[in-house]
Amino acid sequence: MVQKLKLEELNRIDVETFKKVEKIPLVIILDNLRSMHNVGASFRTADAFLIEKIILCGITPKPPHREIHKAALGATESVEWSHESDINTAISDYKSRGYEIIGIEQTTDSQMITDFSIDKSKKYALILGNEVEGISDEALPNIDTFLEIPQLGTKHSLNVSVCGGIVMWEFAKALK
Repeated sequence: MVQKLKLEELNRIDVETFKKVEKIPLVIILDNLRSMHNVGASFRTADAFLIEKIILCGITPKPPHREIHKAALGATESVEWSHESDINTAISDYKSRGYEIIGIEQTTDSQMITDFSIDKSKKYALILGNEVEGISDEALPNIDTFLEIPQLGTKHSLNVSVCGGIVMWEFAKALK
């Protein structure tokens, strides 16, 4: 008979071990998100896939906050994060460190994530934009590549935390 595993049977690492373990070369930049749930869910996903860091830009809510914690379930303690008021400062900083800047956005120049080759020798910074407006217009010229997730239904977009989960998983699979 199949049974669900108990938490202690999952053999997860603790926060201190997480902080010491090698991360995948992937940074997530959250650009002017409004929803604390989306921020918390992004932290939880970043923890699951050993993401290097999250940068909260502009109006994106910052921990500690009870609403972020409800979705993050403690991941704000394990995942390194910082706040940057201006997205272009964050982009410039990571470009100077050799990261390829990837905007997850539907643009005239975007390609499907399924057609993009993730290079194990590179470091990436993925930008996820505001729930309504997407990535800030002033950031668009500073982004190296735009990727979008194929969608087959009637809706034009996915929830930002769902989108983040998909792209983090795609990059984590390729970079680990």
